[in-house]
Amino acid sequence: MQSHDENAMRFRVPAPRRPARPPLILSIPEYGYFRDALCSFTGGEAGQVEVEEFPDGERYQRLICDVTGRDVVLVAGTISDSATLAFYDLACTIVTYGAQRLTMVVPYFGYSTMERAVRVGEIVTAKTRARLLSAIPQPAMGNRIMLLDLHSEGITHYFEGNLVALHLVAQPIICEVARRWGGDDFVLGSTDAGRAKHIVHLANDLGVEAGFVYKRRHSGSSTEVMAVNADVKGRKVIIYDDMIRTGGSLLGAAKAYLEAGATEISAIATHGLFPGDALQRIENSGLFAHIACTNSHPRARALASDRLEVLSVAEIFAEAIGHRSHLERA
Repeated sequence: MQSHDENAMRFRVPAPRRPARPPLILSIPEYGYFRDALCSFTGGEAGQVEVEEFPDGERYQRLICDVTGRDVVLVAGTISDSATLAFYDLACTIVTYGAQRLTMVVPYFGYSTMERAVRVGEIVTAKTRARLLSAIPQPAMGNRIMLLDLHSEGITHYFEGNLVALHLVAQPIICEVARRWGGDDFVLGSTDAGRAKHIVHLANDLGVEAGFVYKRRHSGSSTEVMAVNADVKGRKVIIYDDMIRTGGSLLGAAKAYLEAGATEISAIATHGLFPGDALQRIENSGLFAHIACTNSHPRARALASDRLEVLSVAEIFAEAIGHRSHLERA
């Protein structure tokens, strides 16, 4: 026969769980703005890193927050070789000092167009960068990396070991801006028929026609538009591309659509790199009614103006972080 105490133990109501501690969110210096935005959306705590640049180019970094046992989010990007190494060094240190889990938020993954070798001896830099980040030590609860609108979806498979790679998309933001500019009847254009699959998918979601230009590439920076496939006469065209660098392809496509009879051209990109005077040249061309990109690259944020609308994608990453945390607590 069970005692009263035994029955009490058997039917005791479990103690409530302690609320999950919000993530600790850090960043390399170039992405401090993105860290702050993620903190706003997730309720996370902003972590601090001391950084000093020496005259010989070496970088000193020191964590000045306690990461022990914490769920840590690190915002960084491979926007330069220096930033990539700072990212790697900081991630390794976060794990060394006892983080429970590390989520790497990478709004822009550099070298994503170098995803395959075309000529013998070429370095597939997208793969070597993925291997570098895959070498970051694993904390107890593992590592994840979140990337946005990769030039090639296959890049997620370049990450090795137990690192989980998640490919997020800026499509909701892109569609909202396209609707605002184009209304219900416009052509969603591409700078290159090679992006046909992605453009068709996006156009179908918007319920509009997709258009492509066919071009011949003469060099890494020179292309020639050969033809336009869609009937754009008397219609607005909104060109979408995953990234804008120098803008050469974008300018060539815009001219082709206008010559084919388009009444207005606008451009949207997820990643705005705009090296040197690229944005000024695009604006001075007089071809575009509107230009927009996201804040995935620090350069775009720095250039935001009345002529360049910069849209935040922090909420997309915040939702992915929150969704993951919800599943793990369930």
